[in-house]
Amino acid sequence: MKAPDPVPPPPELTRVLVVDDDVMVLEALRETLRLEGYDVLAFEEPLHALEALRSLPISVMIVDQQMPALTGLEFLAQARELQPNAVRILITAVLNLGTAIEAINRGEVYRFIVKPWLREELLVTMRNAVHRYELVRANAELCVQTAAMNERLSDQLTQLDAQNRQLDQLNQTLQKNLDRSIQLCLRTMETFSPMLGQSARRVFAFCQAMSDELELPPDQRQVLEISSRLFDIGLVSVPRELIHRWQTKPTTLNDQDRAIIELHPAVGAELASFVADLQSVGATIRAHHEHFDGSGYPDRLSGDSIPWLSRLLAVAVAYALCPLDEKAALERIKTASGSQFDPEAVRAFLRCLPHAAAPRSQRALMLAELRPGMIVAQGIYTAQGILLIPEGQPLSQPHIERLHNHHRINPITQSLLVYG
Repeated sequence: MKAPDPVPPPPELTRVLVVDDDVMVLEALRETLRLEGYDVLAFEEPLHALEALRSLPISVMIVDQQMPALTGLEFLAQARELQPNAVRILITAVLNLGTAIEAINRGEVYRFIVKPWLREELLVTMRNAVHRYELVRANAELCVQTAAMNERLSDQLTQLDAQNRQLDQLNQTLQKNLDRSIQLCLRTMETFSPMLGQSARRVFAFCQAMSDELELPPDQRQVLEISSRLFDIGLVSVPRELIHRWQTKPTTLNDQDRAIIELHPAVGAELASFVADLQSVGATIRAHHEHFDGSGYPDRLSGDSIPWLSRLLAVAVAYALCPLDEKAALERIKTASGSQFDPEAVRAFLRCLPHAAAPRSQRALMLAELRPGMIVAQGIYTAQGILLIPEGQPLSQPHIERLHNHHRINPITQSLLVYG
């Protein structure tokens, strides 16, 4: 295979400029350098040499210090403005300290050649000067390429930053839409039954505390917290009276009633998948009534086949909805560890419980179930919106009788919630 032809060097690499008003010196320099392969531009007049520099790039300039029109240093100072990369060499008959300092300060002189010079010294200085020019030129090209690359990189970073901002805005919009959808579902649940909304707030607080305690990854945390708000959304398809009996007197349910109740996790999973477009949320909701020993519903899953987040959610739901006081509810959770609940999920719940900022437990009661000493958890109003009993009011016997009397004349249709 034929090797590629070498890339020829740029013409200015061997092109040098010589300026001296002494014709004999000028010719001597020109012939010496030409014999070594240099392309020599020779000028007696420095002003003519400056004109040549405006259009023709060179690598090295050799200039005599003593000239009538311009001194060598004055010439080099102007030449530096025209071709800053060219290497500058000054020829002088007498080298003194003042000339050297001025040369450095004004002309950035690379080397001095003292008349008369040695041919070998002149050629070595030229080779070094050309090599220096090549390095300076390569460095300048590299700087240009680096600047261009930096500019392209800056443009790319600017575009990437703009894309990231657009993505952030899109994510924020999606998150806002998701939050609004969840809030709409919660409002729907509360309108159907205030207890469902209150239970969702308590379960959410427990699940939020478990997410913190277990340091769940962001995606799992989001799934668990959304599931904790929507876990009972499937109950909106169940009659309120049946929900009340299931929560307060589960032994009164017949087989048909239980079949309706046991369907609500699957219904909730379907509804949640439409709201959040998160399949994991639907799967978590569907399995939150499964038991660790396989006796739950709707799919009779057991052990590790139940999603981990569903196992966490199951403990939070059972505790939040337990009609017993907190101590008895906690004891029931511990007793059911290993049968109804995953022991690891129970341990996680017990660790987080002291840190959970959950709202007070509430119960939904029938009018006939109200007793003196109960505290109203939600204001009781007439059908016309007139307040009968404010929130936080402890019930007395006269309060209860007043509610019964009003109900006989104008039925109270809202849910009756009390604390505890």
